[in-house]
Amino acid sequence: MSARRRRVLLWIATHALAVALALMFLAPVVFMALTALMTDEQALTSDLWPRSWNWANFAAVFDRSLLLRWAGNTLMYAVLGTLFTVVSSVPVAYALARFRFRGRRTAFLVVVTTMMLPPQVVAVPIYLVWARAGLTDTLWPLILPLLLGDAFSIFLLRQFLVTIPRDYTDAAKVDGCSDLRTLLRVVLPMARPAVAAVALFQFFYCWNDYYGPLLYAGVQQDHLTLSLGLATFKAFHSVQWNLTMAATLLVTAPVIVVFFLAQRVFIEGVTLTGVKG
Repeated sequence: MSARRRRVLLWIATHALAVALALMFLAPVVFMALTALMTDEQALTSDLWPRSWNWANFAAVFDRSLLLRWAGNTLMYAVLGTLFTVVSSVPVAYALARFRFRGRRTAFLVVVTTMMLPPQVVAVPIYLVWARAGLTDTLWPLILPLLLGDAFSIFLLRQFLVTIPRDYTDAAKVDGCSDLRTLLRVVLPMARPAVAAVALFQFFYCWNDYYGPLLYAGVQQDHLTLSLGLATFKAFHSVQWNLTMAATLLVTAPVIVVFFLAQRVFIEGVTLTGVKG
């Protein structure tokens, strides 16, 4: 057996499980892409390969829906939600990780406990608050609360910040830096992987959120997000699986692209948050 063939077999044996898992997760995406290129009639058959490549299906999705409008609403929700989450969660996480004050552990325990609270428990009272404020039928009830921080983001950032040696912050204070300047000039540059991970988590959550827009976006088509609009599109084209798959592919493609472009920073941030509790 040649050395090259031996190396190939060794690589396959070493990565067999990873390859099998990759194929398992890739198969639905490939099936979705192939179905999106079929005709209406073929999409209802058991065929796995298109007889003809109907790229016009993607154009038909734009013609029969407000996909660009939904994408704009979703992008506004995701970008503002991510920005507000990072800006509001970083100072709280820094305080819980660095400041010594009475009740710090209790405050951290409250933050962790809120992650276990199902959103459905407080859905009715919160909805009544926003209804009285006249902000229903918009996405603002989903965006504005993120100015007060996000429990999971605070937890993740705090777990990372406690791993940064205190020598750096102590040296900054000796040089006369305030707590805010220490956070901005010393801590944040070192916490970029964790901040990037939090930003990606929040962006993906907002992009895929269905329950929140279902409550607050209303029934007008131009107020919907992509997840809610996709469900509406599927309801109107329930037997045209080629168009449904084409719309689904268009909705999921941006998230896949963003993840692959930022996966190194994302994985690094998630990994380093578990180094020290």
